[in-house]
Amino acid sequence: MIRLRLILTLAAFTGCEDGSRTIAGNLTISVDTVGNTVHTNNRGTPPDWRLAPVVSIGPKSVAETGAPEEFGRVNSVAVGPDGALFVADGLNREVRVFGLDGVHQRTFGRNGEGPGEFRSLYSLAWVSDRLLTLDPNLGRIGEFSAGGEWLGQQRIEGSVSGSVGHIRFRPVSADRVYRLGYTRDATGVTSVLIGHDRRGETGDTLSWLQAPPGSTGILCTHDPLITFFDIPFGPRLVQHPGPGGVHYSAMTDAYRIAVTRNATDTLRIIERSLPAEPISDEEWEDGNQAFEEFLADNPNASCDPRRPSRPRRKPFIDDILLAPDGTLWVEVIRTAGNRLEVFDPEGRLLGSVAAPARKEDSVPVFGAGYLVTVRQDSLDLGHVDVWRIERTGR
Repeated sequence: MIRLRLILTLAAFTGCEDGSRTIAGNLTISVDTVGNTVHTNNRGTPPDWRLAPVVSIGPKSVAETGAPEEFGRVNSVAVGPDGALFVADGLNREVRVFGLDGVHQRTFGRNGEGPGEFRSLYSLAWVSDRLLTLDPNLGRIGEFSAGGEWLGQQRIEGSVSGSVGHIRFRPVSADRVYRLGYTRDATGVTSVLIGHDRRGETGDTLSWLQAPPGSTGILCTHDPLITFFDIPFGPRLVQHPGPGGVHYSAMTDAYRIAVTRNATDTLRIIERSLPAEPISDEEWEDGNQAFEEFLADNPNASCDPRRPSRPRRKPFIDDILLAPDGTLWVEVIRTAGNRLEVFDPEGRLLGSVAAPARKEDSVPVFGAGYLVTVRQDSLDLGHVDVWRIERTGR
């Protein structure tokens, strides 16, 4: 076994030949190589970054109707090469385009099955010079120019349904995305991540990793229905494809992200030392309210397990994301408010910023120096919020 260790203390880390730079704070990064796997451990407090508000697009009141800023349902947002915002309105089945000043520029698409039309508009993503639209009901990926001109389509398997936070494009670079699909063989149906670029499927297919059995929730049967409940604060598996055929994955009850190839070849482990946080009685009761109401209404239901086991601590990770510049963004669960922690491609912690509020099942997206989130206000009105990423501690 070959074991190498490098410790970088970034309290006063000056520039040198390897491209390092001075970073304020008490962040310490240790790098170990064990066999062929690199372990990067990050301890201490990273520099505070800032998300500066740029624009918020959405209606100001329920009386504001008919304007382009009044969305039926925002399913996805993509940032175009020129910085324009492309918003997928899943209810109206159209794409609305806005500038970074919030001004509406154009709208394209409508309900239908012809060129430039949608039956379901789940997700948007840019690859090179064209916008891809994911329409699982029609079994196709549409291709559009920035001006909304129909350029063609890529056929995919159809009739896939689920939340837009799950069935979506997962960008890994400026010219490549992955989507969740499936393959069939004699043993059944297998979920996979399928790569796409402007020419169609790339031939790159990654395994869709599965959480350990019984780790995620409670399955209840009550003839003829089946109902599933998440265990509050229970561990989940989160994952995201990366460039070069790698895969980022983590169980949320530990701050430990594996970078793998071919599902089993572990290239790197990214670790972060943070204190565990307890689950309060009130939080546990609130989290189980829907399950308890279900049991009261269905006393003869058969549930496995019968009762949820209370985790010893809150999970650390809510989700992992990848920006076009190769940085890894991890949403960290904290009682004082979630944080977004940012790592370079080698797993070194660069900075941290307070996570903005976002709608359930929505996924933050990135542009050149921007973060975009979708928010639902107290009146259930949808808003698209744009933030400029301001890096400090360089």
